[in-house]
Amino acid sequence: MTDANPRILDYRDHSRRLDDNQHVYAVVSRRSRGLSIGINLNADKVCNFDCPYCQVDRTTPGGARTVDVDRLATELDHLLKLVRSGELWSVPPFSTAAPALRRVNDIAFAGDGEPTSAKAFADAVTTVGRLREAHGLPDVKLVLLTNATLFHRPAVAAGLAELDRLGGEIWAKLDAGTADYFRLVAGTSLPFATVLRNIENAAQVRPIVLQCMFMQWDGVGPTDAEIFAWRDRIATILDAGGTLRDVQVYAVARAPADPRVGVLPTPRLEWIAQQARSLGVSVTTFPGLPPRSPALLEPRA
Repeated sequence: MTDANPRILDYRDHSRRLDDNQHVYAVVSRRSRGLSIGINLNADKVCNFDCPYCQVDRTTPGGARTVDVDRLATELDHLLKLVRSGELWSVPPFSTAAPALRRVNDIAFAGDGEPTSAKAFADAVTTVGRLREAHGLPDVKLVLLTNATLFHRPAVAAGLAELDRLGGEIWAKLDAGTADYFRLVAGTSLPFATVLRNIENAAQVRPIVLQCMFMQWDGVGPTDAEIFAWRDRIATILDAGGTLRDVQVYAVARAPADPRVGVLPTPRLEWIAQQARSLGVSVTTFPGLPPRSPALLEPRA
């Protein structure tokens, strides 16, 4: 029987459901401009942030609290076999992706929480690097999507060093310029100063990417003063000797957890991007998209 609501894989579908996998999934990503293979080290949906724009449904139970690295390896090995053979694009839902998006850009440590909070973070990085090499996929880069709250921990620093050894990239979240706005967009009581210090230190060791989501809250976007403060935070990173590979300025593209979150208009997003460009850094913008009806998406795992 034909599905009345077939799953179409595009930027608005970030379902982390793939077969019976616990740790490995794949999505079409705006910022990757193709397929991103996700490594979910937080299947239990526990996160030290509670961003209102996050699409993870935390009202339903999560999975296992601990990371089964052997299972992760088995799941990733299977998916990379499909990637290397080209068979991936004949398997639903990947067969529904637009031709221009049928490229595998990266393997990303992302998922339902902060990846570096997992005790197995460093082991997972090593395992993913080993499998990428075993399948002969050196052009598929490794990416860590992170809120940078835990970089100062020795175990996390070891994982970051392993990521460096494998030529990976850190994409660190910086959505605010002030502590008050940080508390709104991150939904946490963790100190903004810790995040800023960790990003600053990380950027002195290797070039990093800043991922910066801007939204409307109850119909209102961030003020000019907030954006100028955000720009000043970036300037501080640069003045301290940090290197930024890129600053990603983007708006909501998927259904958020909080209905008060709205899409920031593209002209305003471009104005924000220009504030960062005035510092001489590379900036890439990703305008928002109206979220697809939840009825057309597969349920979250």
